[in-house]
Parts: sequence; structure tokens; C-alpha cells
Amino acid sequence: MAVLVLPGLSHAQSSAGGDATLLEMREAFRRNNTTQLANLLPSVRGHALEPLAIYWTIKARLESASPADIRAALDRMAGTYWEDRLRNDWLLMLGRARDWPNFSAELPRFRMNDDRQVSCYALMLDAASGRVPPELAAERVRTLWHAQREADDGCATAAQSLLSSGHLEPEAAWQRARLAMDANRPRVASQAVGLIDPDWAAMVDTVSNDPAKYLDEKITAIRPRTKELVTLAIIKMALNDPASAALEMDRTRWKTQLTKEERSWIWGVIGKRSAQKLETQALTYFANGEDRFMHDDHLAWKARAGMRAGAWVHVRDAIAAMTESQQGQPDWIYWKARALQALKLPDAPTASAQARTLLESIASERGFYEQLALEDLGRPITTPQAPAALTTEETTAAQRNPGLRRALIAIRLGLRSEGVREWNYTTNLHDAGGMGERELLAAAALACEAELWDRCINTSLRTPTLQDHAQRFPTPHRSAVVSRSREIGLDPAYVYGLIRQESRFVTDARSGVGASGLMQVMPATARWTARKIGLSGFQPAQITERDTNILIGTAYLKLALDDFEGSLPMAAAAYNAGPGRPRNWRNGPVLPGEIWAENIPFEETRDYVKRVLANTTSYAALLTGQPQSLRARLGTVGPRLGSEATINKDLP
Repeated sequence: MAVLVLPGLSHAQSSAGGDATLLEMREAFRRNNTTQLANLLPSVRGHALEPLAIYWTIKARLESASPADIRAALDRMAGTYWEDRLRNDWLLMLGRARDWPNFSAELPRFRMNDDRQVSCYALMLDAASGRVPPELAAERVRTLWHAQREADDGCATAAQSLLSSGHLEPEAAWQRARLAMDANRPRVASQAVGLIDPDWAAMVDTVSNDPAKYLDEKITAIRPRTKELVTLAIIKMALNDPASAALEMDRTRWKTQLTKEERSWIWGVIGKRSAQKLETQALTYFANGEDRFMHDDHLAWKARAGMRAGAWVHVRDAIAAMTESQQGQPDWIYWKARALQALKLPDAPTASAQARTLLESIASERGFYEQLALEDLGRPITTPQAPAALTTEETTAAQRNPGLRRALIAIRLGLRSEGVREWNYTTNLHDAGGMGERELLAAAALACEAELWDRCINTSLRTPTLQDHAQRFPTPHRSAVVSRSREIGLDPAYVYGLIRQESRFVTDARSGVGASGLMQVMPATARWTARKIGLSGFQPAQITERDTNILIGTAYLKLALDDFEGSLPMAAAAYNAGPGRPRNWRNGPVLPGEIWAENIPFEETRDYVKRVLANTTSYAALLTGQPQSLRARLGTVGPRLGSEATINKDLP
């Protein structure tokens, strides 16, 4: 990576001694060595990253520090990300300690205002003081609480308060429990139900541990509590065995004793789990319930199952039952248009015009569905015209921005995660609404110049109308990528599209599961591929070397592409999830590539495939200067045409 050039950086800001002390402080912070942090802090006075050092020092002793000490530290970091990061940490601590006077005093200064727990605490206080009508506070808390993935204190405390006052109905807690059980998070479900009655939490644990046993022993479900526990039990059963859950739902006792809403919600879960297994009976399961009682996630899978079966009326109806916010997302706008086009309706001209209006509303080069919409309207995918060149004033303002400068310095020192957080805060949150579009383009240009491609891309992507594809789709290491791709018969645009999604061109990127480098290759895959291509003397540490990573990553990608008969979406799925899964996912009807991709059961892989293919199309337009087609790259996907003997069973 090129050395970062920071205009006007003073000696105090970049001195080697100060840098070394900061790195020493980072290690002390990791060890929670409060004494060492306090002793080292004076040595970094005047350094550009002094706010980070102050944060480490006070964060390590936040539980024991006095409010005066914490406020003094906040004042010393004024205007920085680390000031607001510490304030966020303190607000959470104050909430857990029920120190509402200090919480209320500090909350107005919280600029990020993006922490759900803090928001829930605040809404509870607003309702108690009358600043917000309690009914409105209860609805907002409900939304925030249901969006939390894990059991938390902030939203649970607010929910408990509003449940006790009668402004939040018990149904909200049961709904939280259903969502948690559907996501296989029984601890979250227990916490939610325990807010209604602490003794009931143990019942949820019993249901989760052995749902079949609970259901066998339960003859009647008359009381609302029992109905909900039965609902949770069948939801848990459906996680791994939707067919058994469907049989359970056919019992007369549940048909007669559960409400229509409860039965519909359960059938939504059963249908979803069946659809994720790509089973043909998924739509039959969904048909047992009513769309209006199902959750958005269930309706999304009903729509996907409808696409897979060619049953477009189910796609249309499922989308129509979604919440307004989900219907407004580009993917469901696109699929609604496709459903209208596919259905032979009596008012065909009106439906066709409506479909065209929907496609026009999202059509652009911006992403997967936007590109598909362009093609459905008969327009090729090209590189959009670049925005007007940045002015000297705009460029200088970005170079002098204190937050961006601190972020660049942190990344230069190897404090990447700290630098990335400072960068994101500066561009997105420091000012209400984030930076303006021209400011974002200037910040992205600063990152590009420093070869911080992940910040370059992500910052440029935030511009809602202006599209600078040179920033959004950079081509670093061009000679190495293009020559290697062509050498083994890969489209360089496909390789670039994959690298952009895998690592954002961070050469030393490492995932939580151990994948490394530009192409995020797993150690075992790297060893296997090195042997396969005859790379002698390969050592695991070499995988982060740029050329070695490209050599091995492209070799594996080509082997996957050959094994999947040239299918770009299936090879991308194999690269992300391993080859075994897409081999199974391809079985069934022959589908257009976009419908096959939409039905990938794993959310991460589904998103990955769509992004890689959209990236590839944009890169191809950039590299060739010619109009491109996403749909041509998607092709069709269906069962393997050749014999099973043609499968490369060694491919990891």
C-alpha cells in the first residue's frame, strides 16, 4: 500500500515516538491495564490520535470513574468520534445503572444517536415525563425491541416499563418471542415472555428444549398464555422439520383452539422453512394461513417460492401483504413488476403500464435489481456519466477535515478498525444527515488517492444521485488481475466483481472464519489449490501476498466455474458457500438466473451472488467501454446436464 500523504501534518502529530506509544497503549487497552494507560497518556499529548488514547484510558475504567472525570475526558475529545463513542458507552452504563439524572443530562449531546438501547431508554423517560405520548413511545419501543437480535437491557427495560403501565400490550412480548424462536434464539424468547411474568420464562425454556414433548402433553390451549406457548413450540419444531410441524398443525386441537392469527403465523414459519429447503410443497403450507397475519420475512419466502414454481399470483399477493417499508425496497418493487408482467390479467394494458412505472422508479446502474429493471425496459447497462470534477476548494476541505485526517493516520499506523470507525462517523454521523454528496465524493477521492479502496468505495456509494463509477468500481492491481485472469480464461470483470465483494481490495483482510487476502481464501482451500496448480513450496503465510492470493484465488474460481459448466451465479455461490450447497440448490426446475439467485436459502450467499454479478456487469462496462447485460451473465440454472461422474468431487 502506498504511504499516506497528509498535507500539513505536524511533527507532533506524526512523530515516531508518539506512534509507538499509541500502539503500546492499544495493547494495554486490550489487557485492560489501566495503570499503564494512565502512565502513557501524557506521552501522546498533541498527537492527532490523542482523542483515541484518551478514550482507551477512560473506557478501561469507565465503571469506576466519576461523572466529573468522564465529562472532563469528553471535553478533551470534543468534536471527535471518540468523544461520542465514549458518550454512547457511558449512556449505556448509566441506563443499566438506572442513573436517569446523568443519563438525561448527557443524552442531548449524543450526536450519533444510532444505538437502539439508548433510544429505548430515552423513549421510556420521554413517556414517563410526558414529553412524548406514551402510546407513541410504546410503538417506537416495540419497533426497536423487535429489531434487536440479542437479549438486551435497554429495550427490554423500556418494554417492561410500558408493559407495566399498560401502554404496551403483552402481544408485543409474545411477538418478540415468536421472532426470536423463529431465528432460533430461545434465550431472547425467554427474556421477552419473562417480562410479562417471570415465572413464564421457564415455560419457554421447556418448550424450546423439547417442543414435541410439550405438545404431546398439552391437550387444550384455552388460555392465551397456553396458545402462545403452543405457537412457540410448533415454531421451534418447524426450524428443522417443517413437515412434522405441518402434521402437528393438522391436529384437530390446534385447528380449533388456536386463533386464525396464531395459525397463520405458524404456517408462515412452516412455509418459510420449507421454501428454504426448496421443497415444492412450500406454497401449499403457506396457503393454510392468511397473508395479512404473516411476518414480512415469511411473505418474502412465499414470494420466492411463488417465483420458483412460476405461480406469479402468489408472488403478487405476498408482496401486497408486506409492510409499506418492505414493499418500497428495490427487490420487491422489481418482483412486483415482474409479477404484473407475468400474470395475464383482464386489464393487461393497465397492468403493463403499472409494471413499467415500477421498473422506471428503480432503473439505474446502481445495483442488481436496478440493473435488471434497466434491461427489462430495453436499455443496456453502461457506465453513467461521471459527476463534475471536484473543485480545489472541495478537495482541500476533505484534506483538512479533522475526522478524515485522524482516520487516515490511524489506518497508517495499523489501527484499521479504529480508523474505519472514525471515517464512517465523520462521513455519516458527525453532522445531522451526514455529509452532502459533493463532500462525500471529495472524501472518497481522498481515500482513493491514499489507496484505501474500502473507504473509497463505501463513501462513494453513499451518494444518492451522483454516481462516480471510477470511485465505486476501482481497478487496483490491474496488471496482475487482468493478466492472470486472461491467462486462465476468466473474465477480468468477474474477478474484479468478486474481489470487490470479498475484501474491498484490502490486501491483508481477514474474515472471522480465517479467510485471508484480496480474494479471501480459506487456509485449507489455499493448500488444496496450491497442490492442484503445482505451486511448490507454498506456505500458509503467503496467502496474504498480493500475487499469491490472486494466483490461488483465481485458480480456485476457475475450477469452480468449470465444475458448474460456466455458470457465473453458481460459481459465485460455490466460492462463498462451498460447492456442495449450490450443487443441491440447482436441482429442480430450470430457472432464470435471477430467480435461482433469489431463492438461495442462505441470506449471506444470496446477497453475495447478486452483488458479485452486479459488480461484474459494472466492471465489464468500465473495462470495455461497451454496453453490458446482467441477464446474459445470469443465464439459466437447473440440474446438471452431464453425468454425476463429471462432478469435481475434490473441489473444497
